[in-house]
Amino acid sequence: MKNYIEDTYKQVRLQEGQQVIEQFLLACYFHPDLPTKELARKVLLPVPVATAIKKELIKAGAIQQGSGVRCTAEGEAFIEQKLGYGGLDRELYEKLMRDDEAWKTELADLQAEMEMIFAGRPQVDVQIDQSKCTVETSLRRAILCLRHQSLVGKKILCVGDDDLVSISLGLLLKRLFPGNQQRPEQIDVVDIDERFLQYITEVSKQKALTVACHQADLRQPLPKKLQGGYDCFFTDPPYTLQGMALFLSRGISGLQKQKGLSIFLSFAHKSPDFTLNMQREFVLAGLTVREVLSHFNEYEAAQMIGNKGQMIVLTTTELTTPTIKHPFLESLYTGEKTPSKREYQCKRCKRSIQVGAQAKIVTIEQLKKRGCPRCKHQSFELLSRRRAQD
Repeated sequence: MKNYIEDTYKQVRLQEGQQVIEQFLLACYFHPDLPTKELARKVLLPVPVATAIKKELIKAGAIQQGSGVRCTAEGEAFIEQKLGYGGLDRELYEKLMRDDEAWKTELADLQAEMEMIFAGRPQVDVQIDQSKCTVETSLRRAILCLRHQSLVGKKILCVGDDDLVSISLGLLLKRLFPGNQQRPEQIDVVDIDERFLQYITEVSKQKALTVACHQADLRQPLPKKLQGGYDCFFTDPPYTLQGMALFLSRGISGLQKQKGLSIFLSFAHKSPDFTLNMQREFVLAGLTVREVLSHFNEYEAAQMIGNKGQMIVLTTTELTTPTIKHPFLESLYTGEKTPSKREYQCKRCKRSIQVGAQAKIVTIEQLKKRGCPRCKHQSFELLSRRRAQD
């Protein structure tokens, strides 16, 4: 079967990259008989560029011009077989693509299923900046991936996944393609925490999801088998500048060498000066910002970031490259950058307990698990927090 996207890209060397040709072809498939001007608006292209794409796709036999532009039988077969849209629940797909709030009713049963899965996930390790996002957040990330046409038929990498985005992606695909067991998508997770990798693997087997897990310390370069093959990646890195740059670099090394690929970066809301430094990192990596969704992410018991975080959608360019290519030897996590000592008080017996990197109990999660040394109660109140060197 012809690859209409690659063939057209060879003829029309678009600055936007070949992803926009795929978007143009999908627009013709899902919205047949639209005029060229309307198609240009849908894929955010100047009309002359859209016209050039249209001419090449007509010449190749993928689309045809009538009262508007629509796919030929060959073009439809390419989209369904090569791009992976065959067997799609088209009504559900179009609702999710058209309406930001449609998932709340259309996927209510899926959300309930995910609530049960999320209830069993491992306890977070705050020493490596883990935090639990809500079920709604994880599902919304999967839908965002769909809406950016980075899900169906794609290879997706999760650079760290204590938020179980891989599970949300897999379950959403099952809903979109009922009865279609053999899917072309590939979802891979790379993480240092074997507890989460084991849990994701167990859930994936139970739910028959195409998710594979790989244990790796991202201070080291990405394993070679994960390099250079993905269409997009998700990451929710440590909330330090170094952590963000490192996780972005490892994710970029996993992407194909193409313009227009999507990166879904979750990060805390930061000060203007910190944000400026973030944007400098984007420029150094050859990335552009497609959109910033404030308060997109919600977390459980993450008071340090106000339980909210932003989603930054980045796009690859001709200049995209990892800024960190070698082993990373500097401080990475928040606790390493700004170590702190905290004093908690048991709500039952009022016993005070020191928590911190230099104390017997390192994190509040460990304290809750062990219980109060005196009465074994598991509820505590924060009395004070200060830098470890103070």
